[in-house]
Amino acid sequence: MREPQAAKHPITRTFHGREFVDDYEWLRDKDNPEVIEYLEAENAYTESRTAAWSGLVDDVYGEIKSRIKETDMSVPQRQGDWWYYGRTLEGKDYGISCRVPVAGDPWTPPEVGEEMPGEQVLLDVNTLAAGHEFFSLGASSVSTSGRLLAYSYDTAGDERFTLRIKDLETGELLEDRLEGVFYGATWAGEDYLFYVRVDDAWRPYQVWRHQVGTDAAEDVLVYEEADEKFGVGVGADRAERYLCIAASSSLTSEYRVLPMSDPAGEFKVMWPREEGVEYHPDLAVVAGREHWVVTHNAHGANFCVATVPVGAYPPLRELDVLVEHSDSVRIEGVDTYRDFMFMGYRRGGIPRLAVAMLGDAFGDFTELEFSEELYTVGLGGNPEWDAPVVRIGYSSFTQPSQVLDYTVASGEMTLLKEKEVEGGYNADDYEAFRVWARAEDGAEIPVSVVRRKGVDTPAPTLLYGYGSYESSTDPGFSVSRLSLLDRGMIWACAHVRGGGEMGRAWYDNGKMLHKANTFTDFIACADALVEQGYTTYDHMVAEGGSAGGLLMGAVANMAPEKFAGIQAIVPFVDPLTSILKPELPLTVGEWEEWGDPYHDPEVYDYMAAYAPYENVVAQDYPDILAVTSLNDTRVLFVEPAKWVAKLREVATGGEVLLKTEMSAGHGGVSGRYAKWKQTAFEYAWTLVKSGAVEA
Repeated sequence: MREPQAAKHPITRTFHGREFVDDYEWLRDKDNPEVIEYLEAENAYTESRTAAWSGLVDDVYGEIKSRIKETDMSVPQRQGDWWYYGRTLEGKDYGISCRVPVAGDPWTPPEVGEEMPGEQVLLDVNTLAAGHEFFSLGASSVSTSGRLLAYSYDTAGDERFTLRIKDLETGELLEDRLEGVFYGATWAGEDYLFYVRVDDAWRPYQVWRHQVGTDAAEDVLVYEEADEKFGVGVGADRAERYLCIAASSSLTSEYRVLPMSDPAGEFKVMWPREEGVEYHPDLAVVAGREHWVVTHNAHGANFCVATVPVGAYPPLRELDVLVEHSDSVRIEGVDTYRDFMFMGYRRGGIPRLAVAMLGDAFGDFTELEFSEELYTVGLGGNPEWDAPVVRIGYSSFTQPSQVLDYTVASGEMTLLKEKEVEGGYNADDYEAFRVWARAEDGAEIPVSVVRRKGVDTPAPTLLYGYGSYESSTDPGFSVSRLSLLDRGMIWACAHVRGGGEMGRAWYDNGKMLHKANTFTDFIACADALVEQGYTTYDHMVAEGGSAGGLLMGAVANMAPEKFAGIQAIVPFVDPLTSILKPELPLTVGEWEEWGDPYHDPEVYDYMAAYAPYENVVAQDYPDILAVTSLNDTRVLFVEPAKWVAKLREVATGGEVLLKTEMSAGHGGVSGRYAKWKQTAFEYAWTLVKSGAVEA
């Protein structure tokens, strides 16, 4: 089968006196039958080129499926008078939300089992999803009394949800129906529900109040954010004493609060927004008085923790500092309870937890210790304000995820559940460690390496990277990854600048006019793996998705000879075109991440110099697999479609494939079996291109 070649319909983009001729911008119009025809032709071509190893896809899919306990249940979590949990059933794509009444010890969850006395099914998502090619939940929120459930769903993948309310006592759906809402829903008692709407650019910009039992046309607009760089969210503190509206951009935040006892009242600003200043309040009660515990960066980029009595709002910089700013510790937030509070932070590239007691005064934080060098730990859920125990999640590259109960008063840690790997798994057969790469400017870049012990090196390797939005790729277990490791592959992660692994400065030095550091860091990590004998360029595949797909596109242009293959998932490979369109989803808010090329010629030129689509040249490229979704609202399908078309036209070598999910969004296909199949396809491609498996 001949490879498709998109027609060329050139248009000229002109900004700041610069011109760029774009032959493939016409692919943006998904209502154009010619566009759909082209995407379907690419899908057919990809299928023909990968058919020879369809058996490998089936094998990997079978392995993933065989290792996952298909009929399973989460550890129950208490909220009010009920224990809430989820079930999965063999053969069913989606989960089932359930609950049982609290009985006996109110803080010891009932044992996980197939039968739970008094079990009530809240939502069977399989029933809701029936007849839909795509289905995703956007909210599932139970009122404090446990009587009403607000849930929302999306059947297109465009992240606009329909919200319904279910009476859990009768099982009946109320007449209330809200269309076009965003993620989440927050109860204020049982009479009011707060939710968020998005504008035409998919920016969450309005907070609305709905009175249960009334028509949606009567809903009240509580707050509208005029600044296009800001999005909004609404929630409540853990004690459910205050409602909070957060307005935030990438660099700045502002909170409004309202007593929960007056849900129809007026929200009041805590500290007016100040460009570059971020803060987040949590409620604590000390010596019988309410205080706000505020995590903020007004004293330094890595944040500090400060306190102030509720109702007293001196300038943010004048709050009483509880935990000082540190250049080596990035404070990520505080979670408060009646008798104690937890702080999450990063040190040495690892997420950590510390606990402090509350009473007549704020206590000192003590770090929770774990035995592994590379691990991930964090709080999990924990909705109850007066709980004496907290739920903690723990995982590492070799340790399947664990659910733990931590009794704060005694320091006792109780294992409630460990993720089962069906068919047997021995963590001692695998190892994870960190190596370091030196960047062009001398920065030391951490690289996490995971492999089966005894693997001969150099070995086929998958090198993953992201490097944007201060997002961190932390140590975590993957069942599907075993299909790579057990075939002799190494899995590695380049913790490049632009991510958040090493603190706020790590992020700042990989964004805007420093974005190129992300790309050169990744190349340096690839070089280090080769120089240290772990792999060779001919046996290394690179992978990244979304903003990590931008990284893949840039690396493909800059160092094509250093990779046997590059896999780009929903890749942001036409960033300049997108960021120059304020009308597109999320664009204006992205100016604080990438810079503003619309108004600033310097930013325009800088982005033009690295934008993958605009820098495709006549050279040999590695084999490339691009995966996208037709209904993605975050990275539009047109970006990888244009990129692939340009590569086909210009590249002198390398096979380029495009796979478009025609009924999916940014997260890809829905339904766990379809997701496993998609992972199996991507892993099979990786195994073949890295040489771990013969084609």
